[in-house]
Amino acid sequence: MEPEDLEAEQAAGALVVDTRPFEQRERDGPLPGAVVIDRNVLEWRLDPASPNAIPEASYERRVIVVCNEGFSSSLAAATLRDIGVVRATDLAGGFQAYARLKTSKNSSTP
Repeated sequence: MEPEDLEAEQAAGALVVDTRPFEQRERDGPLPGAVVIDRNVLEWRLDPASPNAIPEASYERRVIVVCNEGFSSSLAAATLRDIGVVRATDLAGGFQAYARLKTSKNSSTP
């Protein structure tokens, strides 16, 4: 999904998951409204059948995985679909594309 659609997806109930490492989140800032889950535990935390699942985990809920540049999130979303989270996807271009969009919107607003 494209960065310009992220806020509408969140408003419609999508679960946005930020998998960026601590250092990247610290450097670039948080992703508003996102749940932070380390990539290495993502499947355990989002598989509703897992005893370690977060309360928001659901096989039917739209899940948008966000990494720094959109590479590892593509693989993560595919893995989530493999375990039954059928509406999992990722943010094209990752957090960096989202940040560029926000910067361009803020700089074009009078």
